[in-house]
Amino acid sequence: MYDHTKQYRCTIIRGKSQKEMDDLLPAYALVIDQICPCTHEDFEHLFNNAFQKFLPESERIKKTLDNHRTEISGKLFGMYFFSENGMVYESERTKKYLEDSDQPAFFKDICFKMQFPNGMQKVATTVKQRVEDEICVRPFAFVLKLLQIARTANVPITKKAIGYYVLNSLDVLQGNANPYEVLEVISKDQKNGIERDIKVPGKASSYTHQHINEQLNYLELANLIRITDDKRVILNVEEMQTIDLFTAQYNKKPEFDVYSYDLGQLEVRKSFQYDWDAYYARLSAYASKFSTKADSLSFKEEDPKEDQQEVKKSMTNLTEFGDEGEALVYEYEKNRVSAYSTRLANKVLSLGKTRGLGYDIQSVIAEPGDMDEFVKYIEVKSTKRYTCPDPDDEMWVDTLNITRNEFVAAQQHGAFYAIYRVYFTSKGVTMFMMDNVAQKLRDGRMKATPMTYRLDFNNDSVDNSVVLTTVKGAEE
Repeated sequence: MYDHTKQYRCTIIRGKSQKEMDDLLPAYALVIDQICPCTHEDFEHLFNNAFQKFLPESERIKKTLDNHRTEISGKLFGMYFFSENGMVYESERTKKYLEDSDQPAFFKDICFKMQFPNGMQKVATTVKQRVEDEICVRPFAFVLKLLQIARTANVPITKKAIGYYVLNSLDVLQGNANPYEVLEVISKDQKNGIERDIKVPGKASSYTHQHINEQLNYLELANLIRITDDKRVILNVEEMQTIDLFTAQYNKKPEFDVYSYDLGQLEVRKSFQYDWDAYYARLSAYASKFSTKADSLSFKEEDPKEDQQEVKKSMTNLTEFGDEGEALVYEYEKNRVSAYSTRLANKVLSLGKTRGLGYDIQSVIAEPGDMDEFVKYIEVKSTKRYTCPDPDDEMWVDTLNITRNEFVAAQQHGAFYAIYRVYFTSKGVTMFMMDNVAQKLRDGRMKATPMTYRLDFNNDSVDNSVVLTTVKGAEE
């Protein structure tokens, strides 16, 4: 029988604000990709030296840098892992993010793999205590399942309710309660005008609710929920396929079996830590299904259905040109050029489906001067994140991949070549325009890192050859 009065504070590693975590993710990925693989001994100073430039000068102290390295990018985000061979490796999650620039998908994978107990905290104390207390749950799967059935039952769920009845409830954390009986108690209390909240004598609200706020932050960064102005938590129905993948796990035991380890033994604790790090750094089984559609980020509960449909219809029509970002840039350029000269508007072309050009949009300068009709070549690079980046933030950094053809086109077209970085966020779409990429590379305002190399060779390069198999009868 579910007893909501049994409360248990199950903390997680403390992160930053949503905006900071969205901003820091590209910086973490950039640094880890640059320095890994490396040895255990080298990892600390390589990371700290490379990452400090992304922090204000006042924060460039060892304690802060160590926290970014070990707690947030390491244990919380699982962006690298330590191997027993003495090396540190970039995680699958980091590699995928660098390939697809889908930040909500990154956080979806983290949320999907989150479990209690886990290997994020100190093993000899916190993890061992949670095992002794029989904690065993997939918290985000449970929360989403509760929201799903509450939506069907038309029962509003607040942040306080999720905190008190779920994420701070011992019965839930032990796997001894199900979302249906939790919803029944919430509904009964609402009818009786009872509002319950986490209270710890002598502790401020920042202490009692920090672990709740942190967990809901990640679900929001994953684009799976929205928190309304009146503190209700609602599902993002545009992400229902992903939510269904989560909720199918709500009553299953955590994937990583902490209980199979005897954490009272030092050597076993070491083995457990290596095993957990390697497990958490791997992508979940559903990672390939966690991609984020641009229009799902713009979901708002208060928008009328017809307005949502109109947005979808517009986006669908635009995406006939190709990438979602390319479609929006095409429309933007058509409008910009048309405002300058309607005669030039037909010179804006969407060429993203033409392979090998090195750019997606062919436009014109369309600015007063002798070069107003000169061709402008635009490469579009889209990304998705929950919050909007601040172009005035001197510490902010982003990273994107370009092909060899795009790099060559940037050099060839010089001042007439631009990259438009399109950010799809929950607040709308923002576009950063970067002109004359080749000059910025020469000035050091941009940095290009070769990601792959093609090796061409002939018989002069071959030292030996061995025939491993032959087809029967081939000698004849």
